[in-house]
Amino acid sequence: MPPSRVIPAQSGIQAILISRYALVCALVLILGAGNRVDVAAQTIPLRYGQAISAAKSIFSLPIFVGEREGLFRREGLNFKIIIPIPGGSDKMIDALHDDTVDITHVAVPFLIRAALNGSDAVAIAAEFTNPIYSLVAKPEIKSFANLKGKLLGLADEAGTITISTRKLLAMHGVSAGDFRVKTIEGTPTRWNCLKRGDCDAVPLGQPQDLIAQKEGFRVLGVSNDAVPDFLYTVSAVRKSWAEKNRDTVVRYLRGLSAAFKFIRDPANRKAVVKTIVETSDTPADIAQQTLAPEESLTLADKDRQ
Repeated sequence: MPPSRVIPAQSGIQAILISRYALVCALVLILGAGNRVDVAAQTIPLRYGQAISAAKSIFSLPIFVGEREGLFRREGLNFKIIIPIPGGSDKMIDALHDDTVDITHVAVPFLIRAALNGSDAVAIAAEFTNPIYSLVAKPEIKSFANLKGKLLGLADEAGTITISTRKLLAMHGVSAGDFRVKTIEGTPTRWNCLKRGDCDAVPLGQPQDLIAQKEGFRVLGVSNDAVPDFLYTVSAVRKSWAEKNRDTVVRYLRGLSAAFKFIRDPANRKAVVKTIVETSDTPADIAQQTLAPEESLTLADKDRQ
């Protein structure tokens, strides 16, 4: 997911979506909620905060599926996706505190950082564990050793992307002082830096890493090689808000759980691919690939040889 108190979901959308569907604490809340809420009784407004950097990525898939398939509506929610301005992933907790959103998608380190600074924001559900972030380089860079002296576009130093990328580099003998760094938030922005030739290598999420590979860029390695078990993003709320809106939290968790189940069901593959294509501007073949772990990882492995 995505920073204080967290719970978990498995590798790449590939396996992020084939995750343990991400709702350990959701089960606690649902089991403790007593009888199922009467969803027909009312429609409750709920504002979900999504970082602009994640809005066109696979990380938005469960939310878009829940919205498009009516899974949140079935729970009696008037669910709206809000992209705060500025919409960086490090700003999502701020959106909770300024009452821009009620629930937000956030990377775990940013939730932890906010909690250490006095925020009452807490995680209510895990969204993604071990998403695939590929370290993608210019075609002429054929190995990790070739990165020495080069410029890498990395995300926030405190975030999960950079933490896993630096560990991946260190595994292959590339230490912090061996390369230059430019901080760039968001996979789309880092991808543009690589395409323009301003960056020699960048970590990319999906589907952009697969698109880059198709266009001739080189995948040197993936984050899961370095961090095999890493909780990435969670759904977070302010504790004070959740205590006053327990019923809304339970409805949201049921809708999110249903979205993960929908994605996991092979019978829904066509609908899921359609959602990826329409919400992330991704070609259909790449959308299919993000849902096929064996094919995707094989391609990455071949490129690393």
